[in-house]
Amino acid sequence: MKNSTKLFKQAKKYIPGGVNSPVRAFSSVGKTPFFIKEAKGQYLTDEDNNKYIDFIGSWGAQILGHSDKRIIKEITRIIHSGITYGAPCKNEVMLAKEITKIYPSIEKVRMVNSGTEATMSAIRLARGFTKKDKVIKFNGCYHGHGDSFLIKAGSGASTFGTPNSLGVTKANAKDTISLPYNDIKQVQKAIKSKNIACIIIEPIAGNMNFIRANKIFLKKLRILCNQNNIILIFDEVMTGFRVAKGGAQSLCGVKPDLTTLGKVLGGGLPVGAFGGRKDIMDNLAPLGGVYQAGTLSGNPLAMAAGLKTLEIISKPKYFKGLSKKTEYFISKINKVAQKYQADISADSQGGMFGIYFTKREVTNYNDILNTNENNFISFFQYMLKNGIFFAPSMFEAGFISSSHTKKDIDYTVKIFEKWLKEIYLSIN
Repeated sequence: MKNSTKLFKQAKKYIPGGVNSPVRAFSSVGKTPFFIKEAKGQYLTDEDNNKYIDFIGSWGAQILGHSDKRIIKEITRIIHSGITYGAPCKNEVMLAKEITKIYPSIEKVRMVNSGTEATMSAIRLARGFTKKDKVIKFNGCYHGHGDSFLIKAGSGASTFGTPNSLGVTKANAKDTISLPYNDIKQVQKAIKSKNIACIIIEPIAGNMNFIRANKIFLKKLRILCNQNNIILIFDEVMTGFRVAKGGAQSLCGVKPDLTTLGKVLGGGLPVGAFGGRKDIMDNLAPLGGVYQAGTLSGNPLAMAAGLKTLEIISKPKYFKGLSKKTEYFISKINKVAQKYQADISADSQGGMFGIYFTKREVTNYNDILNTNENNFISFFQYMLKNGIFFAPSMFEAGFISSSHTKKDIDYTVKIFEKWLKEIYLSIN
């Protein structure tokens, strides 16, 4: 990794920490990051020409695999008409229409440029609509780096959180309540404050590894929100068009008031969106008093890539095939772990999965905190050495694309078993 090491050293002179997103630094796994030279299909090639099977896929965005020829062709066609207009274009209307067809809960949608923009805008809209201030979020759910979301849990259900990033004010933290995931009793206690504008949740979490919200929990959230004039927001930036065509909400049978989207929606280009009930969305400027804007929002390249991606994944057997592939991978991991009586298990939905280094059933953030971190680091380093790239954090979900083959998966399982035999058994 000579070239990557040299680049990282240079990067640290000009970029804080040498990276433009913290997890890329590999600091939690004791490694120096590799720098990508090329990405095609299910593979990444670094600056030293090392090739890796990629189980991150740009953090879930690349559902078709990297540099899909159909997406490249579409972007190439559109780019000759302009890169960005700062004015409306036909494709943003077409993409909005497609989203409303796929998501029954979304009657109107506003395009933005990232998942963070989508979630920040959604809670501002919820506050403007309800004329209330406070937000309930859940420990371990990640909604981007907006101030309202970088809040630790307080000491009790009704205790307001404290900032877990410098630069987030105590005043901001006062308006955010962070509660345990999948614990409806804590929500019932917290809403007694009567000033809750919205509850935001990942219906399947992806930043405390892959953890499902209990369906009964989600249904009870919906009832509580109805009873208390609270906006229910599903953050499906990660799960939208990824765990199923209609996202996690199509699987749990709960209809949120607002939904945030991103990643897959842009076909690999920067994009985000938030949408929901017409009566709420019409409070956005220029119709209403809730202000939100963006120079590159709805730009022609991202809209074209998104439209083409949705066209491809909307084919009847697409998600059936993707789910089958991911389930095959997870079943093999579980089978090998059981063979060696390892405290490791895995779960998946659609093209998203989690591998857990713990005995416990995983239902919330505390369960992930009790993960054996040393085992995870050892696993990550061994797999990387053998050309397999998993997320460099035990708190991140993994992703499979339609480019991954049975050969890729079988090789990955084979290396996983070698790690169990050669390393895991000796350190446990």
